[in-house]
Amino acid sequence: MTEILFLFSTTLMYATPLIFTGLGGVLSEKSGVINIGLEGMMTFGAFIASWVAISHGNPWLGFLAGGFGGLFLAIFHAIASIKFKGNQVVSGIAINSLGTGLAIFFCRILFDGASMTPPLDLEKKIPVFMSQYATVYIAFFVTFLIWFIFTKTALGLRIISAGEHPKAAAAAGINVSLYRYLGVLSSGFLAGLGGGSLSLAIVSNFRPTLISGQGFIALAAMIFGKWNPVGTLCACLFFGFSQALVVYIGGFEDLHISSQLLATLPYILTLIILVGFMKKTTAPSALGQ
Repeated sequence: MTEILFLFSTTLMYATPLIFTGLGGVLSEKSGVINIGLEGMMTFGAFIASWVAISHGNPWLGFLAGGFGGLFLAIFHAIASIKFKGNQVVSGIAINSLGTGLAIFFCRILFDGASMTPPLDLEKKIPVFMSQYATVYIAFFVTFLIWFIFTKTALGLRIISAGEHPKAAAAAGINVSLYRYLGVLSSGFLAGLGGGSLSLAIVSNFRPTLISGQGFIALAAMIFGKWNPVGTLCACLFFGFSQALVVYIGGFEDLHISSQLLATLPYILTLIILVGFMKKTTAPSALGQ
């Protein structure tokens, strides 16, 4: 029973940043804009969250600031993709490089040349309820909120129409660009929250290798979840479980399994799922157009 509880709690802990970021991907791509820049938005959000939390001694303020850090980079992606109709994949790649570069650059300036921030005081971490960080419950609430918006509100239908049938939506008087901006900016904010939840509630500081592909795993979860908020949540829980399994198996020293080999497990599962499920999923009709 102890092992099961450990796997359950660790799964939720590692899944939370993926949930925030995966939901951000859903919002952007349901509106019709490819966003592979989530990795960079997560990275910059993680740094901003750590910096603000350490500077002000308030993890909640840092968590919120991390969201705005991700949103800041999303503005550039939105302008390039929507206003100037640039290649969305190229723009996303640039955002990934920009987010990582800016995070390390400002970290060195603000922390005396160090490439990582000092650890956050354990007494000032995100509060814990029922053995789980509060960010876990926020992630589940955001999932429900996005599901509700998509299925029960005119706002959700307009975002979906911008990604499925933009010409028909425009003919009906819907400002397609406006809803695409909303989707992309929201995705950046959520990706920043994902980075912030990782640097504050899990690791307690920022370091250049903190994200290390988490943004791409969140994208895989979005595809695995068929661009559906609840499906994405379930996929993120699966990937979180794979990371929890790495931690659990790593505790058995008598197995003599290389830690580097174990660390590749989540990424191997990502590749397997992408290869096995990519042809079975259908992206929004006008995605990338």
